[in-house]
Amino acid sequence: MNHTELGTYDDEYEPIAAIFQDILIERPTSGAALSIWREGTCVVNLYGGFADSEKEMNWKIDTPSVVFSSSKGIMSILAAKLYQENLLDYETYAQSYWPEYGGGGENKTLVKDLLSHRAGLPAFAEPVTTEQTLNWKYMIARLEAERPLWEPGTDYFYHAITHGWLVGELISRITGQSAGEYLHDVGSVPLSLDCWLGLPSSLHPKVARLYATKSLEDFFRELRGTQTAAGDLLLSALTFDGAFPDVLVGPGSGFNDPRVQSAEIPGAGCIATAYSLAKLWSSTVVETDGVRLLTDETIAVATAPQSEGVPFADGPAPYSRFGMGFQLDSEARRYLSAKSFGHDGAGGQSAFADQDSKIGFAFLTNEMDGPIDLRATSLIDALRELL
Repeated sequence: MNHTELGTYDDEYEPIAAIFQDILIERPTSGAALSIWREGTCVVNLYGGFADSEKEMNWKIDTPSVVFSSSKGIMSILAAKLYQENLLDYETYAQSYWPEYGGGGENKTLVKDLLSHRAGLPAFAEPVTTEQTLNWKYMIARLEAERPLWEPGTDYFYHAITHGWLVGELISRITGQSAGEYLHDVGSVPLSLDCWLGLPSSLHPKVARLYATKSLEDFFRELRGTQTAAGDLLLSALTFDGAFPDVLVGPGSGFNDPRVQSAEIPGAGCIATAYSLAKLWSSTVVETDGVRLLTDETIAVATAPQSEGVPFADGPAPYSRFGMGFQLDSEARRYLSAKSFGHDGAGGQSAFADQDSKIGFAFLTNEMDGPIDLRATSLIDALRELL
C-alpha cells in the first residue's frame, strides 16, 4: 500500500493515482475524492484539492459532498433490498403500497415504473419553491395530485428530482421509516458509513461547497435559449421552475443550502464521502465488513433493462439505460462491463458496482462541469485496463 499526500492505494493502481493527481493539477481550484473497493477491501482511497473554490477548505479524508443523482442509485439499492426481503414487488401496482397515489390518474402505475422513470411525473405543471421541496408531505401530496405527462409504463423520461420522492414514499409506506432513516439502519450503521439523506446540522461546515464551471453554465444558458421540448422538460425536471438554479448550486443556494442538505431530497440530495459511497456499492456485490446487501439473484432482477432508447421528449443521443432505478452500462455512461450497475450524478459524480470484478467505485468532486467531462470516465477506463 502506497501512502501519498493524496491518500493511499495498492501498488497496481499507480496509473489510477497518477490520473487522479492530474485531475487536481489541471483544475487548481477544485477538490475531489476517489475510492475503489475490490473483493470487499479498499484498494484506492484518494482525496485532495480544495473543498471550496475560494481555496479556504482543504478536501480531507472525511470531507463529505453532495452526490446528486448518484442518490438515485442509493435509493435503488434500498428498494432492491425490500424486494429481496419479499416486502416490495416490482410488478405490483404502486397504489398497493401507497393508496393515495393515483389522484392524478396514476393508479395503473407499477412499482417498476416509479423506479425506471416511466411514471410520467418528471416535472410539475405549476412551479415549486425551494421551501416547498423541504416539506416531504407537501411534495408527496403534489405528486399524488399531478396528472402524468403520458400513460405510466408506456414511455420514459428522466425523473431528475421527483424519482427520489416517488421511491422514497414507497420505502416509507413499507418500512414505517423515512428513506433517510432506512438508509441509516440498513447501510450506514452496519457498514459504518459517512452517508446521509438528511444531514445533521452539526456536519454542515464539513460539506464540500460545490460550484459550476463556465462550461456547465453555458450548457444551461444554451438549453434555455433553444427552447426545445426536451430541453424545456429537462429544465423543469431539474429546477421545478423556481426551486433550484439551473446548475443546481450557487453560493449558499441550491444544494449548497444547509436547509436543502438537512432535508430528505432523495433524487439528488444524499451526502457522503467517496470512501463510504464506494464501500456501500461494494457491499452490493461482495461481502464487505461482514455485510452483503444484495444477492446475485436480486441483482439479476433489479438490473433487467426497463428504459432505454429515445425518451418521451426526444433529446440528442446517446441515451442512458435503466433497470429498477439502477443506471446500466451504455454509450451515455460507460462503466466497467455489462455487469456494472450504479448511477452518476450532476457535474461529474459517479458511483457503481461491478459483479464480475467485485468492484465498488465512487468519484466525487465539487467542480461541476458540463456534459463533456471525462474525469470519471478516464478513471473508469484506466481501471478497466488494469482489470
